[in-house]
Amino acid sequence: MKIATGKIVDGKIVVEGVNFEEGASVTVLTKDDEGGFNLTAEQEAELLLSIAEADRGETVSAAEVVAKLAQRHG
Repeated sequence: MKIATGKIVDGKIVVEGVNFEEGASVTVLTKDDEGGFNLTAEQEAELLLSIAEADRGETVSAAEVVAKLAQRHG
């Protein structure tokens, strides 16, 4: 996983200093205030760490999440 900062130029995302393979899938997080939601710097860091965990396959199944929620509220 790579983390890079870029900007929009002529309607395209431009990232300098980082090479991506043609056809690579990327996730874009914007810092715009329009719509969506806003994250603090700490929340953004936590989100990026969580994405990295998921990329490594470190996930929990939906069934496990539901079971833990049921235990908390049951």
